[in-house]
Amino acid sequence: MNVKQYLPILDWLPKYKRTDLQGDLSAGLTVGVMLIPQGMAYAMIAGLPPIYGLYASTIPLILYAIFGTSRQLAVGPVAMVSLLTAAGVGALAEGGSEMYIMLAITLALMVGVIQFLLGAFRLGFLVNFLSHPVISGFTSAAALIIGLSQLKHLMGVDIPRSHHIHEILIHAVREFGNVNWPTVAIGLGGIAIIMGVKRLHKRIPGPLLAVIFGILAVWGLGLADSAGVKIVGQVPEGLPAFGIPNMEMGNLQALVPIALTIALVSFMESIAVAKAIQARHKNYKVDPNQELIGLGVANIGGSMFQSYPVTGGFSRTAVNDQAGARTGLAAIISAGLIILTLLFLTSLFFYLPKAILASVIMVAVFGLIDFKEAIHLWSSNRTDFFMLLITFLATLSLGIEQGIGVGVVLSLVMVIYRTTRPHVAILGKVPDTHHYRNVDRFHEVEERDDLLILRYDAQLYFANTTFFKDTLEEFIEQKGDDLKAVILNAESINALDSSAAHALEEVVDDLHRQGLSLYLTGVKGPVRDAMARAHLIEKIGPDRFFMDIEDAVHYFDYQDQLNGKPDMSGYTLQTNVEKKSP
Repeated sequence: MNVKQYLPILDWLPKYKRTDLQGDLSAGLTVGVMLIPQGMAYAMIAGLPPIYGLYASTIPLILYAIFGTSRQLAVGPVAMVSLLTAAGVGALAEGGSEMYIMLAITLALMVGVIQFLLGAFRLGFLVNFLSHPVISGFTSAAALIIGLSQLKHLMGVDIPRSHHIHEILIHAVREFGNVNWPTVAIGLGGIAIIMGVKRLHKRIPGPLLAVIFGILAVWGLGLADSAGVKIVGQVPEGLPAFGIPNMEMGNLQALVPIALTIALVSFMESIAVAKAIQARHKNYKVDPNQELIGLGVANIGGSMFQSYPVTGGFSRTAVNDQAGARTGLAAIISAGLIILTLLFLTSLFFYLPKAILASVIMVAVFGLIDFKEAIHLWSSNRTDFFMLLITFLATLSLGIEQGIGVGVVLSLVMVIYRTTRPHVAILGKVPDTHHYRNVDRFHEVEERDDLLILRYDAQLYFANTTFFKDTLEEFIEQKGDDLKAVILNAESINALDSSAAHALEEVVDDLHRQGLSLYLTGVKGPVRDAMARAHLIEKIGPDRFFMDIEDAVHYFDYQDQLNGKPDMSGYTLQTNVEKKSP
């Protein structure tokens, strides 16, 4: 057993070089500084006290550095998972209550267990059932909901918690007369600082500067008392206490749907950015299944130290890489900085205005709204565009959980649709060559009236056999009375199940009743094996299998000329049809 496969830290730690330390130290401190305001802000999205964002930025980072395969991925609280946490737990308990906090921590344990099991059983491929357009539409809609949910903090008014954008906007308009303008000024000032600093240099911690600005403004001008600016207040000091999350069966059952959603969505977000960053580093590989195990262990271990669900974040990972991270030590340094903050610096955040945390969230999430992808799909693939649009609108109107549910169903429906109705082409001969191409794409090809040459571009299995037979019957009818034979180019058929074998037998019988011959070309080894087991080769005739279309056409011509007495010299049959081949 290769221990390094399950403990990736053993791969990079023994080879650690002194030259790597400078980059890891710089990146670790930079990301740690980013995590302080971001962690507190994302905890607010999740409906938790800000301190829980810092708790989620300690143990999970260290565990991922040990078990994860990406050396630059920055794990911790992220906006999307925080919003999903609020959507799931908010339906079961009042935000910020002890029950709510307990359920959020239990949710982290459940997400971790699901991810760990998916990785252990090598089921990382399941995430492929969520298509990119669906994820783009969901992410853009969720970003809008996340951003606008912070209007209450930016405006300094009470807006009921909601995951429906129209409800948020309606309440915001109604409360416009009660806006706290000093709060608005601080929030807009924070947005300006973050965006301005980002344009100057990405490595400068804009969110931290905004936090310092907000604290100094509120403390120096006494805005908390004189102007009613809402502040974070007392932040608990010390490390999170160890404890086993609540395992009450009723709570576990209620959290299963949101735990599954977070497990898959957070993994998709994490693996996407991990692979993108790894493409620039050739000294290691990202293993999707081990990534699931790494994230699972991070969430399981984190839940025992009061963490809510975490995953790899886009913005922090990009900063981590740009700041020079070389190994997982950078993440451990970031966690160390958060631990020092929890031990000695929490009192500094007493006057931190919630409007600043809202500005941090808004700048982060509005960058996730992907206009470019929608524009690109409109011009390149209308089907995918409408998948994106439907998911986007469903998430905005129905809510976060329902939106991702619609997206999953859409993805699965498209997978089923595309496999049950694959591409089929009628082929014609390119003049003066032995090549055959699609007559709809190459108008110069020669198509014969007495031959139907067909290419089926998919595996033949139970779900598409009816489409295969119906399409073949339609093409035969279009050919008319001059048709004498059908040549099926099977180069693109890579599998044949029992239902397809039975359907193919029916096709042979139907063609025989119509007085038509059937020839097959380019049949792959596994497909020939399946045909042999179903006794189709004897039924079709071993002499009707050819290596390429040209040989099949020549065979038909000689057979036609010699009235069924073919001269086979010089033509290549696909022999040894019952012998297994790769």
